[in-house]
Amino acid sequence: MRIESVSGPLAAPFFSTVIPFPQGQAHPIKGIIKMMHMTLYWGKDVTLLIDFWKTDSWLSYLLTLLACFLFSSFYQYMEDRRLRFRSLASSNPSPPSSAGASVPLLPKYRRSAKFATALLFGINSAIGYLLMLAIMTFNGGIFLAIVLGLAVGYLVFRSADDETVVVENVCACA
Repeated sequence: MRIESVSGPLAAPFFSTVIPFPQGQAHPIKGIIKMMHMTLYWGKDVTLLIDFWKTDSWLSYLLTLLACFLFSSFYQYMEDRRLRFRSLASSNPSPPSSAGASVPLLPKYRRSAKFATALLFGINSAIGYLLMLAIMTFNGGIFLAIVLGLAVGYLVFRSADDETVVVENVCACA
């Protein structure tokens, strides 16, 4: 191994390392580094999220597309559940009919409802970020499977959201 110095006013802390390889011997790093796609590409060879989720055949690629479609539809289902739970948790219960009755467990219910809403939000955020990372493979099939899954999931699970309006503040000026 030979260390060469670099000249110049700021060169003191910088060094370049030159490692010679004998003739005919393969460079050890050349086969390890695999470049990530930076443009949309079409093909069955995809590594999705983790190293062992690699598609090397059309069957494994189609199963991966189906998993992406179902996972993105599940994201819309979870979003619907979270929004419904939030609206139920934020709705005011009717006051008791008799003046002497009280509801001592109401503050505990509100705290647990807020915790559950926060938990659902966290789970849904994690699913959303995983879908975003899957799209960042830049594979056209993965992209289409996720977008179609989100659209179908919205149609199936959340299309009724347009009919229901949740008003948190009844004041028109707020």
